[in-house]
Amino acid sequence: MHLKKYLRKCLHRLQKGPGYTYKELLVWYCNNTNTHGPKRIICEGPKKKAMWFLITLLFTSLVCWQWGVFIRTYLSWEVSVSLSIGFKTMDFPAVTICNASPFQYSKVKHLLKDLDELMEAVLERILAPEQSYANATRTLNFTIWNDTPLVLIDERKPSRPVVLDLLGDVHNGSASSSSAPGRTCTAQGCKVAMRLCRLNGTVCTFRNFTSATQALMEWYLLQATNIFSQVPRHKLVEMGYPAERLILACLFGPEPCNYRNFTSIFHPDYGNCYIFNWGMTEKALPSANPGAEFGLKLILDIGQEDYVPFLTSTAGARLLLHGQRSYPFIKDEGIYAMSGTETSIGVLVDKLERKGEPYSQCTVNGSDVPVRNLYSDYNTTYSIQACIRSCFQEHMIQNCSCAHFLYPLPHGERYCNNREFPDWAYCYSHLCMSVAQRETCINMCKESCNDTQYKMTISMADWPSEASEDWIFHVLSQERDQSTNITLNRKGVVKLNIYFQEFNYRTIEESAANNIVWLLSNLGGQFGFWMGGSVLCLIEFGEILIDFVWITIIKLVAFAKSLRQRRAQAHYAGPPPTVAELVEAHTNFGFQPDVARPGPDPGTYPDEQTLPIPGTPPPNYDSLRLQPLDVIESDSEGDAI
Repeated sequence: MHLKKYLRKCLHRLQKGPGYTYKELLVWYCNNTNTHGPKRIICEGPKKKAMWFLITLLFTSLVCWQWGVFIRTYLSWEVSVSLSIGFKTMDFPAVTICNASPFQYSKVKHLLKDLDELMEAVLERILAPEQSYANATRTLNFTIWNDTPLVLIDERKPSRPVVLDLLGDVHNGSASSSSAPGRTCTAQGCKVAMRLCRLNGTVCTFRNFTSATQALMEWYLLQATNIFSQVPRHKLVEMGYPAERLILACLFGPEPCNYRNFTSIFHPDYGNCYIFNWGMTEKALPSANPGAEFGLKLILDIGQEDYVPFLTSTAGARLLLHGQRSYPFIKDEGIYAMSGTETSIGVLVDKLERKGEPYSQCTVNGSDVPVRNLYSDYNTTYSIQACIRSCFQEHMIQNCSCAHFLYPLPHGERYCNNREFPDWAYCYSHLCMSVAQRETCINMCKESCNDTQYKMTISMADWPSEASEDWIFHVLSQERDQSTNITLNRKGVVKLNIYFQEFNYRTIEESAANNIVWLLSNLGGQFGFWMGGSVLCLIEFGEILIDFVWITIIKLVAFAKSLRQRRAQAHYAGPPPTVAELVEAHTNFGFQPDVARPGPDPGTYPDEQTLPIPGTPPPNYDSLRLQPLDVIESDSEGDAI
C-alpha cells in the first residue's frame, strides 16, 4: 500500500506543466522552451503566428528527413578499408608439399587390377574398335562396370539419341555383335558419358562430357574412390610416398634440416603430404632476413616412374603456403612445381582484419557457425573452406546415407562404396550439381575475421643444367640408395626455393565508416542549423511528451473510476442492507436477507417511502436534536389558539 502511494506521488512529480489540460501544457511549453519557433508562435500576432507556425513546421520536417537519412546511413553498417605497411621480423609460413600421385603403383596394383583391365578394354574399344573384338573373349570382372558403366550417346538424331554400352557386346558374350559401338558410331557423332543409376537400375541419368579423356579420368577416379574407401587409413598411408623417399635434401637458412622436421598428414587427393613449420608441436620458426639465402630450400624425388597410370595424369610436386595451425586445402589453393626445374617462390604477406557483427558476417573462431567443423580433429583454426566441405559432407550423409572418401569421416559414419551403398554415385552426382545445396552451404558458412594471405612470385628454370646434371645425379643417387649408378633423372627431381622477398607486410583493415560520434555530430548539426536547438531542447521535448502521457493517464483513470461508480449504482435494485442485517450476515453464514417482493397493487402500502439511492448522505432528522423550551411552548400556544 505504501509503495502504491509512493509511486503515485512520483508520477505526480513528473508533471511539470502549469495544469492538467493539454492546452495549458502546450502554452507552457511554448513559453519556456529554448527553441525559437514555438516562442514566436505564442508571442506574435495572428498573421505572424500563422507564418511562424508554417516555418517551424517546414523546418521540423526538414530536420526529421535529414535525421532519417543519417540514421539509415549509420544502420547500413558500411566500412572503410585502410591499407598500412609495416616492417618487422615475421614467422616463416607453413609449407605443405605433396606428390602429384597419391600412391605408389607398385603397392596399390593389386587393388586396381580389375579396374585397370576394364580401363584397358575401354581404351581398346575407343581407339581401335575393329581390333578390339579379337580380345573380347578375355575374362573381365564386370562387377565394377555394372554399377557405373561408360556409354556412347549417338547424337546424330537429337530427337531419338541412341545409347550404346561401350563393353556391352563383351559383357553379353557376343564378340561379333552387329551393335558394336565402333561399327555404328563415329567419334564425331558420339559422346562418351557415365550412366548413373539407383533403385536397382530403374532410375538412371547420364553425366555427359565433351571429351573422352575427361570421361575416362572422371570414371576411373570415381571407381578408385570406391576401392580406396574400403581400405583402412593406416594401410593407405603405407601405400603412399614416405617422407625419406620424397625429401632428398632440406636447408632452412644456414641450418640443415631433413624429413624429420616435417609433420605428416594424409590427404585423400594426394596421399601422404608433409608440412614444414606447422607450429603444432613446436614454436613457429622466424625468418632471419629476406632473400633466397634465408629461406627454405628443398630437393624432392617425386618418383614419376611409380605413378598410377590412370589415376594421375600430372607429374610434379604440389605446394601450398599457409598460416600456422591452419589446415592445408592444397587441392584448391596449391600450385604445381614441375619436375626437372628449380622453382623460386618469393613471398609477400597480406594480413586481413575484418570488422565483425554488425558490419559483416565474419566469425572469429567459427563457434557461431551452425556447421560442425569436421576438420577440428586436426586441431586447426577455422576457415571458410573447412566449413563448406564440412557442410557438403553433412548433406552427403543426410541424402546418401554415407560419407564421401575425399572429406573427413564423422564419428559413427561409413564411407560410400558400391557394396554397401549401391546408389551413392547417383546421389553424389546429383548433389554436386545441386545449386540449392551450394547456396545453402555458402549462406551458412562465414568468412574468418582475421586471415593471412601469402602472395607468391614464381619463377622457374631448368635444373640441373646439362653441364652439371651428371655429378648432381650421381651424388643424389648415392645419398638416396647408396648406388654407384645414376638412379635419378631429370623427370624425377624438383628443386624448390621459398623465401620472403622483403619484410614489409601489408595490413588491410576494415573500420567503421560511420560511427556513433559521426551520427551525433550530424544529428546535432542539422538540428542546430534548422531549429536553433540543442540537446537540452530535446530533453524539454521529451519532458512535454511525458507530461502529455501523464495527463492522458489521469484522464483515463478518472474515466474508469466514474464508469465503475455508475456500474455499482446500477447493481443495487433495492435498498441497501441495514446494520442489523450486516451484523447477522457476519455472524450467521446461512442468513439470507428478506427480498422485497412487489405486491399486486402498489397502492396497498400508502405509508411506504421512496427508497434512498445508495451512496447518498443520510437525511437531517430534527427529532434527534434538543430544541429550546420557549419554541415548544409557542407551538403549543399556537395550537391552542
